[in-house]
Amino acid sequence: MNSLHTTRRYFLGQCTGVSLGSMALSSLLGQAGEAPMPGLVGLPHFAPKAKRVIFLTQSGGPSQLELYDHKPGLMKWAGTELPESVRQGQRLTTMTANQKQLILPGVTKFSQHGKSGATVSEWLPHLGEVADDICFIKSMTTDQINHAPAMTQFLTGNQIPGKPSMGAWVSYGLGSLNRNLPDYLVLISKMQRPSDQPLYDHYWGSGFLPSRYQGVKLRNSKDPVLYLRDPDGLPRHLRRGMLDGLGELNQMRFEQTNDAEITTRIRQYEMAYRMQASVPDLTDLSEEPDSVFDLYGPDSRRAGSYAANCILARRLAERGVRFIQLFHPDWDHHSRLPSWCTARCRDTDQPSAALIKDLKQRGLLDETLVIWGGEFGRGVAGQGKWDSPEAGRDHHPRCFTMWMAGGGVKPGMTYGSTDDFSYNVAENPVHVRDLHATVMHLLGINHERFTFRSQGLDFKLTGVEEAKVVKGVLA
Repeated sequence: MNSLHTTRRYFLGQCTGVSLGSMALSSLLGQAGEAPMPGLVGLPHFAPKAKRVIFLTQSGGPSQLELYDHKPGLMKWAGTELPESVRQGQRLTTMTANQKQLILPGVTKFSQHGKSGATVSEWLPHLGEVADDICFIKSMTTDQINHAPAMTQFLTGNQIPGKPSMGAWVSYGLGSLNRNLPDYLVLISKMQRPSDQPLYDHYWGSGFLPSRYQGVKLRNSKDPVLYLRDPDGLPRHLRRGMLDGLGELNQMRFEQTNDAEITTRIRQYEMAYRMQASVPDLTDLSEEPDSVFDLYGPDSRRAGSYAANCILARRLAERGVRFIQLFHPDWDHHSRLPSWCTARCRDTDQPSAALIKDLKQRGLLDETLVIWGGEFGRGVAGQGKWDSPEAGRDHHPRCFTMWMAGGGVKPGMTYGSTDDFSYNVAENPVHVRDLHATVMHLLGINHERFTFRSQGLDFKLTGVEEAKVVKGVLA
């Protein structure tokens, strides 16, 4: 065994004259400009409908009852206890398990929009304007009732941290369309009041995939990416020379160990060098005309706002970034539902609709899959005193609403439905696993064939339980 090991080392490092390590390094350093970097051999499995994803992640559980799932018949049930035939012994959180489940009807008005006649809340007037470009899925369901495990499952396919996020899977499988920026970028809203809802790094982590596939977070500050700027007084050519020397040392180590993480390290150093030029250009919105800020709304000029991040998402899509994820927290409305939920709608309604309009007028919507949604919905019972302005709603995993637009999705339609209480799915359930399978399908990937071996097991985003592509939403 030792002799064989030595021979292999000799082959890798010496016998070819130009070692494989040197070839790998030369390949990495020689890829210049914006030339795309391909993903896995054999991917995509078939012609994709979408080239990229923009995932507008609403953290906290937006209330489908106030936003999309109109249930006018609930008025006659107001203040009465939820029938056991509806609840069916389903789990409640500890926050409401010991109180009566008294029905709180939706506290907003709905109207129909567009040729599709989609019902959208009065709190989302701008989204109603683009209803004919949207596919609403009203029959989403998940297994988790608390935020962290539900969001972890929503984004990684498993409620236990440690699995790769959807963006990492896409980056790993499909590669990059622009080598001057990471394949997977994350933007988190800078809230005008402090948010007590944590957003964990594993939501955009790479899990057991090589670390280069994790999401790169753009910060709302002078330095969007930490440690990217050179120290004052360090000339650009000197930085280039330092990286070349470091690359040679890493090459030597690669020849000794054949460790794939060393090539990741080389790539990341080179990516950081290119990002020193590309990121400032990306995040400088001064070149955007006033008409763009008017489209995205008054908050779009505030750096780090959801609206400003939506503009950045469009700019990233133009530059070919594969997976763009926005996080907007504070949808966790256990109390003061009428005031808190409307505030989040004001944050997100106009920018989300503007993003669809902007992508469409630039010819990007057909090849960009836009997804809007959170980890679960809200329950029909009021939390606290049901008829008080202080009332809210508890978590509800059994049914909730998401929407998608562009990227091969059928526009102007509503898929699935819930019962009269928006408590259980009545038609066409879509589990989170089905959502993942459908997103992969739109990107040209067969989720059953897209695996990664770790610790002797072949893992996939959709896990081992049944997951299906939701063909009814495909254009």
